[in-house]
Amino acid sequence: MYTIPETMKAVMTIGNGGYEQLQYQDVAVPKVLPGTVLLKVLSAGINTTDVNTRLGWYAAKVTKGTLEVSSDEMDSQSDGGWNQKTPFPFIQGTDCCGLVVAIGSPEDEAMLARRVLVRPCMRTSGWGSLETMWFGSDCNGAFAEYVRVPANEVFPIDCEWSDLELGTIPCAYGTAENMLQRASVNDNDVVLVQGASGGVGSAAVQLAKRRGAQVIAVTSSGKQRDVASLGAQKVLTHEELSRGVLPSGSVDVVVDNVAGPRFGEMLNLLKRGGRLVTSGAIAGAHVTIDLRSLYLKDLQLIGCTAWDEPVFSNLISYIEHGEIRPLLAGVFPLEKIAVAQQEFSQKQHVGKLVLVPPQV
Repeated sequence: MYTIPETMKAVMTIGNGGYEQLQYQDVAVPKVLPGTVLLKVLSAGINTTDVNTRLGWYAAKVTKGTLEVSSDEMDSQSDGGWNQKTPFPFIQGTDCCGLVVAIGSPEDEAMLARRVLVRPCMRTSGWGSLETMWFGSDCNGAFAEYVRVPANEVFPIDCEWSDLELGTIPCAYGTAENMLQRASVNDNDVVLVQGASGGVGSAAVQLAKRRGAQVIAVTSSGKQRDVASLGAQKVLTHEELSRGVLPSGSVDVVVDNVAGPRFGEMLNLLKRGGRLVTSGAIAGAHVTIDLRSLYLKDLQLIGCTAWDEPVFSNLISYIEHGEIRPLLAGVFPLEKIAVAQQEFSQKQHVGKLVLVPPQV
């Protein structure tokens, strides 16, 4: 029987703004309810959405990229949440590897003491609706010692990966797999991945390779070797891509979470009937495209937020069968979240940074 304390350490995000909005403090451990499970958090990855939500980057008034937004431009009245006004104060943390320590319904007893991953994209109105609730953005997440989660969003996993390695997976790999599924990537495709050293980009390289696609990865200078090790057949720097080393009409699919001023160039790289899929815009959400390229080449632009039903269970299978590998770039104690997010924003790493709550 696991002894659950009354209080826990957690990082409360109290409003839009800078790192001063992240407060490490004692809060009550959530009570398990029917249909839910209580997890002891073993690791929690850091994602761009954690930073964006704190900054209020999703507000319509924001035109800059994530790394260009100043915290003093935002305020607690911002409309910068995913779906609605962000529920400040609350606990962020979209990635969670945890241990089930309590259940709210008898039918979930088999999950007790199991190591699990939490599916962060929750389809609240069923799979026939695109309405979502995002773990750690719309409700309390994993930047804490314990978290309560709907039982149907928890996936037991059996593998030799460490807790830290599993903490790199949910948001980035789920987002990447969802984009590849929506774009129907297969073994006949040439796929270009923008921002291939980041969490989603590095996941997309591996997952596209797993599908048998030929992968061209685009990354910053100095990161080419690390990205090539993920299975990309060709690795280009952003500068090389801008110089035109890749011929027009040479790729079937572009996976682009970078956007910004180079977004329009991606349409030129696509073959007739090609697909561009995106779920982010770290270099800037306002872009310019030539609509003639879009309609004269019969291109598809695919936006992705809500995950399709098979995505997360597929990821669990890929891990258990050794078909992908984690990219753990660094580990920080939970109380050092500001330091971790500062390093995250410098974008000098390849893969994911992970936070670890106090372990008793």
